[in-house]
This record gives sequence, structure tokens and C-alpha cells, in this order.
Amino acid sequence: MESVIGIVIVIAVICTFAFFVIKDYMKKLQGGCCGSAGDVIRKNKVTDKNKSHYKFISVLWVDGMICQNCQTRIENELNSIDGIWAIANASDGKVIVRMKTPINDDLLRKAVNNLDSYTVMKIEKQGTI
Repeated sequence: MESVIGIVIVIAVICTFAFFVIKDYMKKLQGGCCGSAGDVIRKNKVTDKNKSHYKFISVLWVDGMICQNCQTRIENELNSIDGIWAIANASDGKVIVRMKTPINDDLLRKAVNNLDSYTVMKIEKQGTI
């Protein structure tokens, strides 16, 4: 009798876990990876879009960026750093980072990696313009 009760408890725990996993997965299917259905993350505007003001360029290769909201989250985080204009592209996993002054790779990596869902795999310096 005790073994039957133990089995029933184990089955109940497994079913409860499966329920929450399936519920979370269904939510992601409906809303995409970074928001609920129809939600769009607002893009922070870069005020200075004169390319000649940005003498330094780096390309970040980012893992985990898969949708428009991912692009916007990464761009917003990088563009919040003074002197940066970042443009992300989820289809190829690249972020072009234009900088007015040289910025340490660790700062760029940390800004993206701190978003939790993304990992900077590689940073390529494009040099100066």
C-alpha cells in the first residue's frame, strides 16, 4: 500500500511539472521569445546618426538573438552607452557597433551578456574609418 501511495505522489509531481513546462512553452509559441503576442519593445532613438562622428566600429557576434524584439533589446542596451550607435540583425546574429571613441570589448560584452538571454560569441574590430 505504501509503495502505491509513493508511486501516486511521484506521478502527481511529474504531471504538475509537465503542466507548467507545457504552459510556459505555449506562452512562448503565442508571444515569441521576448514578449507576449503583439507586444513590441520600443526602440530607443539614437540622436546622432551622422556616421562620420563614429570613427570606430566593432562587430559583435551574438548567440540567442532570434527575433525583432531581441534585436531591439540588444540595440537599446548598447545605445544606452554614451557614444555608441548599435544596429543589430537577428537573421545573421551580428551587431554593428559604431563608437565615437574606442570602447573596451569587455564593456560591450558585459552589456549584452547581462541581458541574460544572449551571449557575445566573438568581437571583431573593424578599425577606424
